[in-house]
Amino acid sequence: MRIFFGVALSLVVALTAAARPFTVVAYNVENLVDLDGLAGFEEYQPARYTPAHALTKLKNIARVIARFEEGRGPDVLILAEVEVDHTPATTPLDYDAILRRYAGMKLEEMIGPKLNREIADLPAEALLVKALADAGVTGYHVVAAADLIAPGTNRPLEQKNVVLTRFPVKAARSHPTVDARAILEVEVEVDGAPLYVFANHWKSGAGDPVTEPTRIENARTLRQRLDEILRADPNADIILGGDFNSQYNQKQRYPAMKTAAMNDVLRSQGNELAVRRPDRDLYNLWYELSPEQRGSDTFRGEWGTLMHLIITRGLYDFRGVQYVDNSFAVGKFAGLNADDKGLPVRWSGEGATGSGFSDHFPVSAKFTTVGDGHADRYLALRKPSDEGSGAAAPTKIGYDKLDLAAIALTPAKVPPGGSIRTDAYKGKIFRVDGRVAANERLAVEYLGETYDVWSYDEALRTKLRAEHPAGATIRFYGELGQYRGRWQFIIQDPSWVK
Repeated sequence: MRIFFGVALSLVVALTAAARPFTVVAYNVENLVDLDGLAGFEEYQPARYTPAHALTKLKNIARVIARFEEGRGPDVLILAEVEVDHTPATTPLDYDAILRRYAGMKLEEMIGPKLNREIADLPAEALLVKALADAGVTGYHVVAAADLIAPGTNRPLEQKNVVLTRFPVKAARSHPTVDARAILEVEVEVDGAPLYVFANHWKSGAGDPVTEPTRIENARTLRQRLDEILRADPNADIILGGDFNSQYNQKQRYPAMKTAAMNDVLRSQGNELAVRRPDRDLYNLWYELSPEQRGSDTFRGEWGTLMHLIITRGLYDFRGVQYVDNSFAVGKFAGLNADDKGLPVRWSGEGATGSGFSDHFPVSAKFTTVGDGHADRYLALRKPSDEGSGAAAPTKIGYDKLDLAAIALTPAKVPPGGSIRTDAYKGKIFRVDGRVAANERLAVEYLGETYDVWSYDEALRTKLRAEHPAGATIRFYGELGQYRGRWQFIIQDPSWVK
């Protein structure tokens, strides 16, 4: 009996030692553009998007990614909105060779005083890998989606999906889909176990019924490939990640959409135990969080869930890779990519160097390898979600619940004679007490300068304009920002008007 116990203990120790924990992150980096001088969007033309802007953008993305795994970064990184290279190399890029070539040079030098045609021709993902290496985040294989346009699609692609992974890459495929970025499929090997990773960026316009049919086609492209894999192995380990431009509860949130790409076609759902059934093979990790915590982006006062990590039933069994229960999280880092209201500090190309990060927070989840090879046993779950589709009502941003008196800046908190028209003050809330300017738009004179006054609430805008003629005093709390070069205070809630 003593011998049996010793052998059993040895097996337990061996299995524990064999476990390989790792983190997967999905991140929309909001238009990461290279320096070849060719870009499809006006705001990224050379006159407005300079090497100094690119340096800020790259270093800021690297800072966010380095916040995972105590500075080491995730082992799998799914990226959306990386620019398609307009000056591609004629042969596949060797990213390790690029890092070796510039090992003795910091990114500041590469795209600063030593910028040349060779560096300018590097694709955006190569520059990001260098920024990560400078930040101590290394060891990645780089897989970029091919620039494939689906038949019937009218315009060329400007962005692509990219996967960075420390695991050996066994295979990669790009799947063109209608009017959206090609879906990137990467098969990696995690300690001998196959893991499929799909990087997505579906058609934009989450709340628009007109564009939902396009997302349905995007979902169909992905679902057809999933079905192929799952027919061969119903317990295959598959992670779907990226920006799906859909809410986790798309069908409930937008009832005018009779068919929703996310819920009806892809069949993403929120009953964690039901994922074991043949017809419910996907579980959306947003359901791991309480409803008020579900949000990675914002739009007109509401939280959105456009970034997703969705997993198959195989990630709950005891073969290969396994999900770590309740490990899903939003990468919201106060003082870094989250402002003092807890909202994303999005990228801005204003100013000499630009500022900010992305209009999306990254999302992450933890996984581990398991060694007993049983696809017929499932992980015991703590408080498994049983939500069928999730609450229909969106989570409002709590602008009316902020302690404005505590966080708002006043003239006394601004250096004497200094202008607040700087990146340091963008996104900050100010207590404004000023005179309405004689202006076509509603504007206020504050600290010797004139600022537009704006609200997304049309009724509030109309009311403020009617009640505050030129020369009148206006008092409110406003969030400082810029729109098309004009500085403005945004009144985010009627309670901000005093």
